Amino acid sequence: MGAEPKFHHRASLKQTNKPFKRRFATKNSMRDKAKGRTQRVSLKGKVLRKHSRADRRNAVRTEQRKKRDHIVMSTRIFSGRHRAPKVVAVIPLCADISASDIVRNLFACVDEPYPEEKGPKTARILNVSRFKQTIQFVELERNVLDILDAAKVADYVIMGISAEVEVDAFGEHCLSALQNQGHPGVFPIVQGMETVVPKRQNDVKKSLQSFMSHFFPEADKVYSTETPTEALAILRMITAQVPKGVKWREIRPYMLADSVEFEPSAEDSQVGRLALTGYLRGANLSANRLIHIPNFGDYQIEQIYHVPVAVEAAKGDSIEEDDEPAVLDQPDPEHQDSLVEANEPNTLTNEQTWPEDEEMNGWNERMQEMEEEESRMAAAKDKRTITVPKGTSTYQASWIAATQGDDNESDDSDASSDEDDDMDSGSDDGSEEEDEEEYEEMVVGADGKIVSASDDENDDEASDKDDGLPTAEEEALQLKAYLKERERQNRDDVNFPDEVDTPMEVSARERFARFRGLQSFRTSPWDPYENLPLDYARIFQFESFKRTQQRVLRVAADSAAKSGMRIRIVLRAAPAQIAASYNPSRPFVAFGLMQHEHQMSVVHFTVMRSEGYSEPVRSKDPLVAHFGFRRYNVRPLFSQHSLGGSNTNGVHKFERFLKPGVVSVGTVYAPIQFGTVPVSLYLPTPAATSDMAGVIPTLVGTGSSLEVNPSRILAKRIILTGAPFKIHKRSAVIRYMFFSPEDVNWFKPVQLHTKHGRTGHIFESLGTHGYMKCVFDGPIKQMDTVCMNLYKRVYPKWNTSLWSEHAQDEEQKLQWIGPVMQKPEDMEL
Repeated sequence: MGAEPKFHHRASLKQTNKPFKRRFATKNSMRDKAKGRTQRVSLKGKVLRKHSRADRRNAVRTEQRKKRDHIVMSTRIFSGRHRAPKVVAVIPLCADISASDIVRNLFACVDEPYPEEKGPKTARILNVSRFKQTIQFVELERNVLDILDAAKVADYVIMGISAEVEVDAFGEHCLSALQNQGHPGVFPIVQGMETVVPKRQNDVKKSLQSFMSHFFPEADKVYSTETPTEALAILRMITAQVPKGVKWREIRPYMLADSVEFEPSAEDSQVGRLALTGYLRGANLSANRLIHIPNFGDYQIEQIYHVPVAVEAAKGDSIEEDDEPAVLDQPDPEHQDSLVEANEPNTLTNEQTWPEDEEMNGWNERMQEMEEEESRMAAAKDKRTITVPKGTSTYQASWIAATQGDDNESDDSDASSDEDDDMDSGSDDGSEEEDEEEYEEMVVGADGKIVSASDDENDDEASDKDDGLPTAEEEALQLKAYLKERERQNRDDVNFPDEVDTPMEVSARERFARFRGLQSFRTSPWDPYENLPLDYARIFQFESFKRTQQRVLRVAADSAAKSGMRIRIVLRAAPAQIAASYNPSRPFVAFGLMQHEHQMSVVHFTVMRSEGYSEPVRSKDPLVAHFGFRRYNVRPLFSQHSLGGSNTNGVHKFERFLKPGVVSVGTVYAPIQFGTVPVSLYLPTPAATSDMAGVIPTLVGTGSSLEVNPSRILAKRIILTGAPFKIHKRSAVIRYMFFSPEDVNWFKPVQLHTKHGRTGHIFESLGTHGYMKCVFDGPIKQMDTVCMNLYKRVYPKWNTSLWSEHAQDEEQKLQWIGPVMQKPEDMEL
């Protein structure tokens, strides 16, 4: 007989959980429950079988092994016989701080002699045998460019601060620039604590710690090198820690060159072979890729040699082929990147056949008449009238006319559009202080000089006045007028965004012929390849940018030159100016480009205005862009940073000014950039300041690269406004939007809207003065304003060029250099 089944009582103490409360349910879930719908449970991402304990243990071991291997790979290049040194940049933030004193104390704590004269300041090598590692100190001066370049290749950064002198405006600018660019691990080191009263030393340290944590929250302590024990503790932390990588630089190779040698060619002494020796860091390097040197550009690689320290000491520094170590990599002519950055557009693609002689009969007289008519029109067009404040001198008026012409650098239609927009925005000025100012008109000739004035001044006298150079008072007045005009335009853009007046002397259908109406700015179709400018034939575009980036990174990982090797890169066709500009006391860095990064395309980047700069920043203003490891002279177009998707048309609104507190998108023609890199915008010349803080670079805005997409549409919007004349229920008679019935019929299909939220359309034209009958979705008010939105696509200009420090004048160079050894001042605690 089988065993009898055991008897079980019904569980009377079964746990019952509190039911889900109805008031926390969503509207959709309550609606589905009321209709009796059941939600299907998705099996995606769920494990269908239960893991055993052994499986869970294996998964944990696998994860631990991956982390261990990653740490070993990160620290392997810093160990061994041919180990690479950890690069430590020493930055003096105060005027009385010397980077050499900090490095000298670190050498003394391990009983190593400080190399006073041997080697450059950027290669102070300290072999810490106690910790079996090598440290390379880069002693920097107070130069923003050197500080930024050194921070791009450094593993750690030492911030030298003083216990007696506060961090000046130049030091704060360096901290902000490093914060925007991205930085490695930071060690704040204070000097001069022995001069502070012992009772106040803790307060001084707390004050400095609070100041540094504002810029670098991870820096939780302020260190000192005045005693050997404290200096040794800093070395122990540098050698024991794993360097914190900067993400945007880890995907590409870079090098801090220890030596730069030049060998001129036999044909031209100004061009030859350039050899850069140093430790390769970041990603692996292939000889088929290009090398970018800041201030000079991109160059091809001729050969890559492996130069360990022992071999380097035995064979010397000659770059002759017979004396070189083994070749590590050579370029493949079929796969080497070219120095061609843009395509050559074929302007003869749409060429027509030349007409026969029979077809030309009768056109000679017609061509002569057309030439005479064009000459008469050009003579009349050379003179234009400008409006200036009353009492303005003739030279000042000519200068204002020239600045107004600089705003319009596009084609003829774009130029006329921008000029009329400026005039229209000036006529809609609603500020009270502008109403009190009187204006007068002056006629400007083709050469930019004043021909005549409204008060019938003598032309000869006016021209005689204009031939002289401006005095200091006139120059100050013209600068004041220029800044006032820009401020007025910025104020109009805020109060009356995109509003323009319809010109009365030109028909609206001709004036706004290139504009179009959109029923929906987000979803209405707009072909991104229609009516493209000629510059779009010069750029490169990817079918899938994301897949191309993944392929490029995957191929770069298999390169011969590995990270951590000491190599020598020989560049071909390099100018002698590179070697002549090499200064051992300044860092010389070089970056490896990935495939396609030398070619031009339409690059977009996000930017937000800096709080320290309050002047108007207009689209197409000249700026200096620090684009990751490259610097360019750019004139960006700004647009709204609106999210796009598969259901949108890819249209983004063009912004005339860079607005504060809002993230905008800048668009320029620039070389392709893979990955996300930081972007900083500076003024070419420092802004005028009234304080005595010194001349420092003017930071306009910061951001990061967004995408490389020529199909992104930047739509410039204008708003034509009209006023209600008569209102009857849903219909109304609108005037002042157009001044001819032909214009009314031309823009009849475009939708209308009011500032109070009504929408409508043009029903018919009334009379001969541009009055029109409109129908809306509801009654409108007499105080309401009727608007019509028109859009036109705008493009950047092909004016991007490489920024070079050696091409700047003395005033522009001085803005990057900070003051040294100022008189000490008491700190405010």
